Amino acid sequence: MKNISFKYSNRVHNVFFLFLTCSLIGFSYIGIFLAETSTNIFCLFLILTVGTSHGSLDNWKGNKILKVYKIKEGYIFYLTYVLIAIFIAILWLLAPSFTLIFFLVIASYHFGKEDSYIYYPLREQTRPILIHKKLNNLGFILKGSIVVLAPLALHFEETLNIFEILFVDNINFLNILIYFDENNIFKTAFIVSTVFGLGWFIETACIAALNYFFSPIVAFTVYFCFLHSVRHTVSLIVDLDNEKEKVEKKLRKWTQINKSNIKMFIKKSLPLTLITAVIFIFGVFLLTSYYGINDSILKVIFIGLASLTFPHILLEYLLEKNGK
Repeated sequence: MKNISFKYSNRVHNVFFLFLTCSLIGFSYIGIFLAETSTNIFCLFLILTVGTSHGSLDNWKGNKILKVYKIKEGYIFYLTYVLIAIFIAILWLLAPSFTLIFFLVIASYHFGKEDSYIYYPLREQTRPILIHKKLNNLGFILKGSIVVLAPLALHFEETLNIFEILFVDNINFLNILIYFDENNIFKTAFIVSTVFGLGWFIETACIAALNYFFSPIVAFTVYFCFLHSVRHTVSLIVDLDNEKEKVEKKLRKWTQINKSNIKMFIKKSLPLTLITAVIFIFGVFLLTSYYGINDSILKVIFIGLASLTFPHILLEYLLEKNGK
């Protein structure tokens, strides 16, 4: 049976994301949509499959870091990763307002940086190429902040309700958010981040449109799963393929992906993806004893993702620092 393949590029991905965004808006316009509970369950499903899978090879990356630091005990990586995730979850429960602010800043930087690179295949590795060479850390934050600012600017009441569901109940902090909304600070910041992101016109326009037409959870899920995660997953597929074959001879502005590449990625990513899914689902089941199903899903999605994001970003930093 012929091994089906296709060429992936950032341009193709942007066209796909534009088509997906327009299709969802079209379905919404003609009245095709799910009820709130069904929507939240479907968003959870997408995040636990498409979304979290882009971090499901962190154990493979962790082995590279262990080799760099000449650590032979593999359990050290897993123990450190889990302890950081647990620490973030506990910190969120103890100081939710502080942890939320910290998470939103870190998430803005992470989204901005990851989405500012195009991953080109090169011999034995995936070479990240920065689209705008003068972009720095502040630029990454400004670009990624559109994901954070859009729901605050376009659906403030609903976003504030999500924050309260996430245990953010500090009156002073909530009053500051309300003050920012009443004085159009969030809207102004959103416009600034949008203008800054015009260098990535299609994806910036899509993120803004998704947040305008849909709830924060839907807009975030579509962005996280089908723009951020897919792009990162492609780079992982190429890395796995190059490590196995080492056949790439020159830099190319597209990535050849075939059925065997995808199968290899699924096989290697499935264990951690399943473990994460089981933990998240168990968390929802446990929380429904105290909260409604929708609140439980939102708590698990955002606090769970925050807990996993910090060790994931730390791992990416160590890989970059050590040239891996």
